[in-house]
Amino acid sequence: MNGPQQFLAAIVGVAALAIFPLFAPTYYAGLMIPFFAYAIALLGFNLLFGYGGLLSFGHAMFIGFGAYGTAIMAGVYGVKSFELVLVTVVIGSAIASIPIGILCVRYTGIFFGMLTLAFGMLFHSFLFKFYYVTGGDSGMRVPRMNILGLEFAQYNKITFLTGPFYYYCLALLVIAALLMWRIVHSPFGLHLRALRENPRKAEYLGVHVRRFRLAAFVISAAFGAAGGAILGFRIGLADPELVYWTQSGQLVFMTVLGGFHHFLGPVIGALAFTFLQDQLQSLTQYWRFVLGAILAVLVIGFPAGIAGWADLVSWRPKRKAAA
Repeated sequence: MNGPQQFLAAIVGVAALAIFPLFAPTYYAGLMIPFFAYAIALLGFNLLFGYGGLLSFGHAMFIGFGAYGTAIMAGVYGVKSFELVLVTVVIGSAIASIPIGILCVRYTGIFFGMLTLAFGMLFHSFLFKFYYVTGGDSGMRVPRMNILGLEFAQYNKITFLTGPFYYYCLALLVIAALLMWRIVHSPFGLHLRALRENPRKAEYLGVHVRRFRLAAFVISAAFGAAGGAILGFRIGLADPELVYWTQSGQLVFMTVLGGFHHFLGPVIGALAFTFLQDQLQSLTQYWRFVLGAILAVLVIGFPAGIAGWADLVSWRPKRKAAA
């Protein structure tokens, strides 16, 4: 799809998401909150992977930063404003990612992936073992907070999540997508794609390879923390399993499923994965096996992902008309 088609598809998608709670059962409306969280996190992840060519196997670490940062600020220090918590964990995650990124961006390919996986597992071990600080396997409680300065006390948790908080997260996703669109279509985004295609040639042209990769790493960490804050708020708990390596694998699956060569591909992948996983869990206890088989078939049959398949379908009629 070209630019105008992508913009039109995005408008239609936002409109569909806006009216979804009006017609869908409450359960499915609540299921959309994790989708919003992962979609925001994947926008940052794909800046690193799809545009920068760096595949991280430990990116769930930053989701954990967001969730545990939310738990500490709201649960320990009693901060009631979700906006303040969100801004704080995003900035904190970006700062914390700098020393990690400085070490990781020195490498590429499998070495970068393994190093990020190592940091992710170190963070998981810290959360799991330091019980008196993090709550260990019990996690840390995330209390309910105000959004836009309003308590919405008349809503119980379910109606709050599927009502005001649903549209709040939808607005956050739109803002995050617009911000990321500006980033990837800026000179910074063009430099990042040049590094992905031929880092040596880009370096000869004066591009500071490690600086640009580090910047992409920090931005992706900030987006991941924003998604983690939403997940922590929705669940009411910051759990060490949010950081486990399988969660990082799910982020990769979602991105590949949707199509990492397309800007909206990871968002589409997050939506498809969320509903597919939920339906399989309700049908069989072997849902992981079935999910893995389905994803393998999709990746092999449609290597460009769902977004790439949609491009192919829309391109064929144009080709026939031109012929």
